[in-house]
Amino acid sequence: MAQNASESGSPLAGVAGRYASALFELARDERAVDAVAEGLDRFDALLTESDDLRRLVRSPAFSAEDQVKAIDAVLAKSGIQGLAANFIRLSAANRRLFALPNMIRAYRELVRESKGIVRAEVRLAEKPSDAVLQDIKASLKDVAKAEIDLDLRIDPSLIGGIVVKLGSRMVDASLRTKLNSIRLAMQGAR
Repeated sequence: MAQNASESGSPLAGVAGRYASALFELARDERAVDAVAEGLDRFDALLTESDDLRRLVRSPAFSAEDQVKAIDAVLAKSGIQGLAANFIRLSAANRRLFALPNMIRAYRELVRESKGIVRAEVRLAEKPSDAVLQDIKASLKDVAKAEIDLDLRIDPSLIGGIVVKLGSRMVDASLRTKLNSIRLAMQGAR
C-alpha cells in the first residue's frame, strides 16, 4: 500500500507541503523559482540569526495583524520582495507563520526535484579543507549521477571518518561506529 505524504514524514506533508506546492507552481508560472528561493533563503537566515523573529514566528500570542505588521517591517529592512515577500505576508495573515520554516524546507525540496538535484547529508568530525570537500562532492555526484546539494554537518562525536546519507542510502564509516563494532566483537569473544 502506498504511503501518502503525511504518513511518510515528507517535507511536502500537510500544511507546509500544500503552501510550498502552491508557491512553487506560481513561481514556475512566473519564471521566478530561483528568485523566490533566494528570498525564502534570506528570510530563513534571518530566522536563524534572530531570537525575536523566531519568537514572533512560533508564538500564538501575537495576533495576525501584529504578525503582519512585524513581518512587513522585517521584509522592508531585509529587502525581500516579490512572490517570496507576498508568500511570507500571506503566511502571517493566515496565522501560518509557525509552519513557515517547514514551508521553506518543502519549497527547497521542490526546487531540487525540479532541477534533478539530489540532497546529500555528510557528517564529519571536523571541518574539511576545501579540497576534501570538493572530492566528497565529486564522489557523491558520480554515485548519484546527478548534481548534489550538500548539507555538511560537523559532529565531533564521530571522532573521525565520515557518515553519508544520500537519498535512502546511508554509509557510516565513522571511527565511533568502528570502535563500537570492535567493542561488541570483544564482548562476544569472552
